[in-house]
Amino acid sequence: MSKLDDRALQHVAKYFKALAEPMRLKVLNALQDGEKNVSQLTEMSGGTQANISKHLSLLDQYGLVKRESRGTCVFYSIADPSVYALCELVCGQIGARLNSEADISKLFTFTQQSAQ
Repeated sequence: MSKLDDRALQHVAKYFKALAEPMRLKVLNALQDGEKNVSQLTEMSGGTQANISKHLSLLDQYGLVKRESRGTCVFYSIADPSVYALCELVCGQIGARLNSEADISKLFTFTQQSAQ
């Protein structure tokens, strides 16, 4: 990343911003097993149709999903499958950090129990 100029870094930041919303992550997760229309994504995510459409529009704008119109229905699918590898990496890092914090917390719990 050190070789990227400010404009390039802005694009990177926008990509991460697109992933920084839990509902968008739910939508991406729902699309992992294949294309879906807005109604299906609304049902799977628990959001409203307007809200899901807004998130899909942003994900489309940043090239994470692609849309295909078929008659009166629009279907969405993943445009950039590498997003799942990125999410797995981040989830692994978060899980490892939380496990480490839990292990450290257990040390203090043990100390408190011993003192009683």
